[in-house]
Order: sequence, then structure tokens, then C-alpha cells
Amino acid sequence: MTTRPRTVGKLPLPELAEMKRRHDRIVMVTAYDAPAARLADEAGVELVLVGDTAAMVMLGHESTVPVTLDEMVFLTRAVTRAAKRPIVVGDLPFGSYQPSDAEAVASAIRLVKEGGADVVKLEGAGRMAARVRAIAESGIGVMGHVGLTPQSATKLGGFRAQGRTATAALELYRGALELEAAGAFAVVLEAVPAPVAAAITAALSVPTIGIGAGPDCDGQVLVWHDLLGLYAGGTPRFVKRYAELADEIVEALGRYAADVRSGAFPEDRHTYSIPDDELAEFEAALSEQR
Repeated sequence: MTTRPRTVGKLPLPELAEMKRRHDRIVMVTAYDAPAARLADEAGVELVLVGDTAAMVMLGHESTVPVTLDEMVFLTRAVTRAAKRPIVVGDLPFGSYQPSDAEAVASAIRLVKEGGADVVKLEGAGRMAARVRAIAESGIGVMGHVGLTPQSATKLGGFRAQGRTATAALELYRGALELEAAGAFAVVLEAVPAPVAAAITAALSVPTIGIGAGPDCDGQVLVWHDLLGLYAGGTPRFVKRYAELADEIVEALGRYAADVRSGAFPEDRHTYSIPDDELAEFEAALSEQR
């Protein structure tokens, strides 16, 4: 395993642009609780995204849409308690920023002030560029997101690759440029053909973070439960599993259940003792009460 030398303290946001300039790849992973955030921090990643994917992998929903801002604030607060070095990105959930610039700013402030996020992320370009600008002008860093935007999956025809025609690819290209112009410090490219993502990455001065967008993005992101083999749902083709922890967990739980049922657990080494004289006094007291 190779890891980048760790800096002391919180990674400065401008370092991401410097990494793009140096052609150092940026690592982002999702996390939804303190234990995962601590492990991601120990692994030396640059960015931890508290993604609205929590709706599916943590809360059992069929899509990202149902998760609320209150729930995202709660999850973000747990992550920020443990992620000391990485930049923590709080994901703005569906309905928390689309209605107006004012609502977008208010939601972003909640994720930062109550959740402890360092920056926020939102989906879409076009009129969403105005939301990015409003949040950025309020003093909060914003990560953009184009391509497959899960909050709009129904409108896009499902969870499928975007930008696979010349017209659609040009729209993504222009959308990414709009987000940069609006003040986004980075742009996620999801489920975008690799040559299109490469062209966008070359055109932007801010980093791109790919997920299913090929090797030429400035960084990559995967969902915690996907890369570790914890999620029971369907796995996109762009996911690489680095472990099969669900199988290990089920096997471990099965052994635990078998030990409980057979009486093999707990053993003496798993129990606490009491001094003989204290036990005798306790038993005598019980006898008096009978």
C-alpha cells in the first residue's frame, strides 16, 4: 500500500488546486459516521464526502431523494468529529437548495455551522450555477457535480451514463465551465465518457473528481460501502471492490450466534470476577433477604 506523506492539521482547500497543477491525484471517499471517518483519515485521503448516498447505504431508501437536511447535518456532525485532516464535504440533499439562492445559502450554512462541514456540494449546472455563486459569495466553498446527478436520475432516464452524444457532451462541458465561473473549487464528473471527462479536466483550472469518468480526472471518489463490499444493492460498473467485508461480517456473526447458542461464549476470560470475601458477604446478604 502506498500513501502520500501526511500534513499536520486540516488540509488547506487551495492545496487541491496545487495538486492539480502538480498532477498529483486527489483521493476522495464517502463516509457517514465517526468510525469510517477516522479510518479514512488514517488512510490519508484528501477529501471525505458525507454523501446523500447515505439515503441508500445507511437509511435503506431506494434513491438519494428522501434524505433530509436534518439527517445530513446529523451524519456530517458525526464525520467531522473524527476526520481531522481531510476536507469534509457536506452534500446538500434534494430540495435543500433548488428552490432559491436564499434557501441554498441557508442550507449550506446549516451544514457548515451545525454539521461542521468544511465545504458543501450540490448537483447540476445551468440555473444551479446561480446557487453555487450565491453560496460561494457567502464565504462557503462549493463543489459542483455534473454528469449523472442521482437527485435528478428520474429526469435523466435512470442511473445511466451521460454525455454520450456530441450535443450532450458539449452541454456537460459548458456546464462544468459555468460551475467554475460561478466559484466552484472542484467539479465531480459522474458516469461521463472518459474522453469527455478528459476534455473537461483539461479545460478547467479547478480539479475534477471522477466517478465512472475515466483515468484523466484530477481525482477519484468511490462510495464507502461499494469499495468495501458492504452494500447489498446493485453495483455500478465503475466500482472496484477492494474488500468483501459483508461476507466477512456475515461469517463472523454466524460464528458468534453459534457460540452463544452452544454456550461456547462467553468464556471465563470474557467475564469479571469478584473477590471471594465480597462474594461471601453478597451471598450472605441474599440469604438474609430470603
